[in-house]
Amino acid sequence: MFHYLYPELHAYKQQFLQVDEVHRLYLEESGNPDGIPVVFLHGGPGANSEPLHRRFFDPRKYRIILFDQRGCGQSLPHASLLHNTSQDLVQDMERIRAVLEIDKWVVFGGSWGSTLALLYAQSHASHVLGLVLRGIFLCRDKDVRWFYQQGTSALFPEYWQDFVAPIPESERGDMIKAYYQRLTGSDEVAKMRAAEAWSVWEGRTACLQTNDALVDYFSDPYVALSVARIESHYFVNHSFLEPDQILSAAHKLKHIPGYIVHGRYDVICPAEQAWALHQAWPEAELHMIADAGHAVSEPGIAQKLVEITDKLAERLS
Repeated sequence: MFHYLYPELHAYKQQFLQVDEVHRLYLEESGNPDGIPVVFLHGGPGANSEPLHRRFFDPRKYRIILFDQRGCGQSLPHASLLHNTSQDLVQDMERIRAVLEIDKWVVFGGSWGSTLALLYAQSHASHVLGLVLRGIFLCRDKDVRWFYQQGTSALFPEYWQDFVAPIPESERGDMIKAYYQRLTGSDEVAKMRAAEAWSVWEGRTACLQTNDALVDYFSDPYVALSVARIESHYFVNHSFLEPDQILSAAHKLKHIPGYIVHGRYDVICPAEQAWALHQAWPEAELHMIADAGHAVSEPGIAQKLVEITDKLAERLS
């Protein structure tokens, strides 16, 4: 899929931003310092930004901003759950925007990044030039249950068997709670076993055909710990959202240029979520990719995202 993307480029500026008494966020800029500002929101919650993420944007036209959310990637402290809520992350984005002296920016996010992008835009619409969203995740309780309780389990029974293995049968009626207890407990061996099983389940199911490189990424203990701890922390707390919060506030997006890209065979965040968002926000363009799963590395998804960022750059210029 990489030939669809812009060539590799280096960040021209990297820094750590202290956003409260606990958290320091990794923040970088690449591309054109005088270009259209765009902020890339990684998934999870609990994953991280990568050099690959710079390549969805024309570096001659965009000022590309990447950061690692609280507890993620290079941000410190790693895998921390303290002061780590959806509201905290939205506030962090406003802090970053102010520090970088940006009035308005394009917000680009996939999976959990789409959730955060929507929450930010619904709170700060006046600062959003456009929304580019991939793999819509509405964070409703039923969306979480589909992937972690019953749904995807029927499609990948052999992978599901590995996912439930660290949890006794008596606790499998609430997998999120059972995992959260182990991931926040004092038994380090149980914690790391749970982290790997949780994270690998996500990596194995992210693509239409299992991508070994992606599974290896999710298997890395450093990545697995932040992904598993932070995701379970959010999901056991209903992602710190009211029921149907994102769809209920979709009218606030009406005047923002919006683009939704979703894989038809996404089994982590089924296509119904993209369709529901489009019904609530019909002004946005919906692109259903016929031969793709969830990951941004799916060729059809990557190609469409680059087409959209190119088109949006022309529109904003």
